Amino acid sequence: MLCIRKSCVLPTLVLIFLVYTFLSFQPPDAETSADVETDDSGSLDTYEEPAAHARPDNRIRWTKHAEQYPVTSYIPMPTEAPSPIPRIQHDFKTESWWARRKRVKRQEAVKDAFKHAWKGYKKNAWLKDEVSPLSGLYRTSFAGWAATLVDALDSLVIMGLTDELEDALEGLERVDFTVTDAGDINVFETTIRYLGGLLSAHDLTQGKHPILLKKATEIAEVLYSAFDTRNRMPQARWDWTRSAEGRGIVPSRYTVLAELGSLNMEFTRMTQLTNDPKYFDATQRITDNLEKGQKETVIPGLWPIMVDAQDLVYKDPRYSVGAMGDSTYEYLPKEHMLLGGRTDQYRNMYDAAMTTINDRLLFRPMTKDGTNVLFPGDIRASYTPGREALVPQAEHLKCYIGGMVGIGAKVFNRPDELDIARKLTDGCIWAYDSMPTGIMPENLYLSVCESRDHCPWNEQKWYDDINRQLGVTSDDPHAEARKDILKRGLPPGWTNIGDSEYKLRPEAIESVFIMYRITGDPALQDAAWRMFKNIDKMCRTQYGHAVLDDVRNVHSDQQDYMESFWLAETLKYFYLIFSEPDTVSLDEYVFNTEAHPFKRPTV
Repeated sequence: MLCIRKSCVLPTLVLIFLVYTFLSFQPPDAETSADVETDDSGSLDTYEEPAAHARPDNRIRWTKHAEQYPVTSYIPMPTEAPSPIPRIQHDFKTESWWARRKRVKRQEAVKDAFKHAWKGYKKNAWLKDEVSPLSGLYRTSFAGWAATLVDALDSLVIMGLTDELEDALEGLERVDFTVTDAGDINVFETTIRYLGGLLSAHDLTQGKHPILLKKATEIAEVLYSAFDTRNRMPQARWDWTRSAEGRGIVPSRYTVLAELGSLNMEFTRMTQLTNDPKYFDATQRITDNLEKGQKETVIPGLWPIMVDAQDLVYKDPRYSVGAMGDSTYEYLPKEHMLLGGRTDQYRNMYDAAMTTINDRLLFRPMTKDGTNVLFPGDIRASYTPGREALVPQAEHLKCYIGGMVGIGAKVFNRPDELDIARKLTDGCIWAYDSMPTGIMPENLYLSVCESRDHCPWNEQKWYDDINRQLGVTSDDPHAEARKDILKRGLPPGWTNIGDSEYKLRPEAIESVFIMYRITGDPALQDAAWRMFKNIDKMCRTQYGHAVLDDVRNVHSDQQDYMESFWLAETLKYFYLIFSEPDTVSLDEYVFNTEAHPFKRPTV
């Protein structure tokens, strides 16, 4: 019977109000029935947000405001006739059936590792940034825009994982790059991972999926707001909240070099694909300032790892091609390739940088078996000429440089430097092979040869270098050195291990892949296979692959981290070195620093 009495109306209204309130105040990303999936066994599985991550919705929506410092005249892309760029890849011959069988078997093992990690992400952290490979929880590391999904899009294309790609494209529709609860945005990381991943997937699929360029344009438009400063230099750690509210921003006086100088490939590709000149203009202004400053630093040819982006001065005394500086140098030959060789600007900048790198940073480590390899060190500069000190620190992050020098040698016709490129690449392979796990640590220190041409083993020098590196003073310094060798697990020639972790990084296999494509030497494939087997063995977990705590220990603990670059870079390079040479050819594509290949212009 319908209740029409006053005593029934009031409780009914209260009930309606409570239901409405409950539904209205669910967080925007609350799980719904659309998020219910089935696992491989067919049983229902719902992804539930862990209570530890639950928090109020503090998300801020970016809104495009009128620019405070608008550009009145855009710097155009170079229109000069393209100059032919020499061939990069080796002229591979037809492989034997046995060689093909071995190669394909290795490639399938890499693909299996990728699918395992992708499944862990898909099942446990879908549309989140990263899965935690030990706990199965998730991490919000890069603004909460599904970093692993976007970063791995082109890997899915390259590996022919069609079903997984379709799932990812459907998920991409739900990513809104104009909303985040992050207080600030790392412009560099957002550019190389998100924008680079979208542009690469667009190029590799020949524009078949319009959503890719649509989303690339969406995030590029957002990122462009970080350049709205008085001198048009970006605020690298961008205060998103100020821009969202229409307030002004300023670039930092303490800007990481790589975060300033490694945006041009992605923004150039945006202009090439959309014909919007503002993107190329934005980063060309940075390049022009870097070119000018390159001649004015304490170490001419190089830039310090920290830059005053507000006043555009280069006073920091620390110089390195590793952490905080790396991709600025890496992008010099690559941007030249992406522009089709239409300007000599990048050739000239690379020449100045490479000359100084070779003369001032590269060193040969003393090895017991006479292995002749090279590593780049660091410089702590003095404002008194000739007082600069080389720091013989090797880093996994620096392992990219073998590939960079190899590409530069081919693209800029510097054939003598191919030998340098190979020795740099072999140096990182040697570091991998020197550890009990077969994996290189994050960073290490080495005993420096007095000459790159002749370097006999000297046990006493090694001991002295260990004591000097560790600051040891003792009545019996050599006995102390021998104790430290055992305590720290130092192979011959190593003077310290600063960080024993392996963070799933790609730089070593990146150079091994590039040098294999340049030389065709199958020994590099064998080295890659050793590296992959050891990494997969030591790092595989239930939900993916985890950071290794100590590469000196075959029973090492793992850490609950799996950055998106594991799927975007590391496994991609392992897969490609066991692919046919025309798969993502270096003569057709150029890789950004996150291993995202962009289509090169045809001459």
